[in-house]
Amino acid sequence: MANADAAETPAPVASHRDIEAVFRAEHGRAVSVLVGTFGDIDIAEEAVQEAFVAAVRRWPSTGLPPSPAGWIITTARNSAIDRLRRESSRLDRYEKAALLHADDEPAEEGAVGDDRLRLIFTCCHPALGPDVRVALTLRLLCGLGTAEIARAFLVPESTMAQRIVRAKNKIRDARIPFRIPDEADIDDRLRSVLAVVYLVFNEGFKASSGDSLVRADLCGEAIRLGRVLVALLPDEPEVVGLLAMMLLIDARREARTTSDGAIVLLADQDRTRWNTRSIEEGQALVRACLQRNSPGPYQIQAAINAVHTDAPSSAATDWWQILALYDQLLAIAPNDVVALNRAVAVAEVDGPQVALESIDALDLDDFYLFHSIRAALLVRLGRTNDAAAEYDSALARVSNSSERQFLIERRSALVLEAGGSR
Repeated sequence: MANADAAETPAPVASHRDIEAVFRAEHGRAVSVLVGTFGDIDIAEEAVQEAFVAAVRRWPSTGLPPSPAGWIITTARNSAIDRLRRESSRLDRYEKAALLHADDEPAEEGAVGDDRLRLIFTCCHPALGPDVRVALTLRLLCGLGTAEIARAFLVPESTMAQRIVRAKNKIRDARIPFRIPDEADIDDRLRSVLAVVYLVFNEGFKASSGDSLVRADLCGEAIRLGRVLVALLPDEPEVVGLLAMMLLIDARREARTTSDGAIVLLADQDRTRWNTRSIEEGQALVRACLQRNSPGPYQIQAAINAVHTDAPSSAATDWWQILALYDQLLAIAPNDVVALNRAVAVAEVDGPQVALESIDALDLDDFYLFHSIRAALLVRLGRTNDAAAEYDSALARVSNSSERQFLIERRSALVLEAGGSR
């Protein structure tokens, strides 16, 4: 009898983990469709949140619907219509037009691809500041809460909330269009979109401040955004190149630190800990880019990382090829940071003295890595006192605790080798 009773009480068929996975995958899709329908970010975002609250109540007992995204979009759309009808006396003519338009819309997902692309370009509109573009992208496309975004960039939650509210108000008041840019403007705007995704990834892979070197959550969100962009813009080689670069760099994440969080340099990493699946996918994307023969900065950086992940050991790295790729990158995207990274390859090919001379004129005095790289080159040249001074300069400029500890240990080792203190 007990067995019969148990059989009559089915276990929940959709866990909170299942619903969270749907939220991560479909939040941006749902918000973008509703912004396209109603023309209002706040209405869309609140309606999608209400739909997911309803999903949390229903799905553990009813199970995931055949199309979770369709269910969320339809539920959110109906919720938004109900809200607008309740507030119809206070609607302006634009909102009334949106309500009439929504009533005519079928309860389907619609042109989701175009809507998501429109939302990405809206979040990354040049009228918004770079930090706000990142915040809006994480909020609307990835579904991160204000507190999560604030923690990621180490600002108070109230500060981040104000930034997001101001950005939404600017979009509304300036009537920034919810559209894909014209063909004449697409390249410049796409560069802004890719820069935002790269900034999210870079902050995750090497946090600018805080206690941890890596923010795996931000790396994951950036890669997910990269996949969305590739799905929406498969013929844009720089979009493919950015995703390839992120996958190849992120593949080394587990080997970059010890169990207690200490930094491990690329040359010292246990390559068996690298993620082979990410490497294979990233290298396949790099090969696809090469076939297009339309090189851009992200594609070249992806190719550089493909060469690194090709080598079974640090000693087997093809530094000549890496240097050639940096020369190509410097030719199409000349800047001092690229020149600084190139110097690492120069040191392996032509020696530390040539590398040192190649960066001495760079205007990077405020950048801690400039001083850290100079210190490493000076160590190789036996110039211990000068190297110690450069480590001091790097320490005065670094904000991340893990990187600070790494520099302290390097400087201390230098003093011990010299047999005294400076």
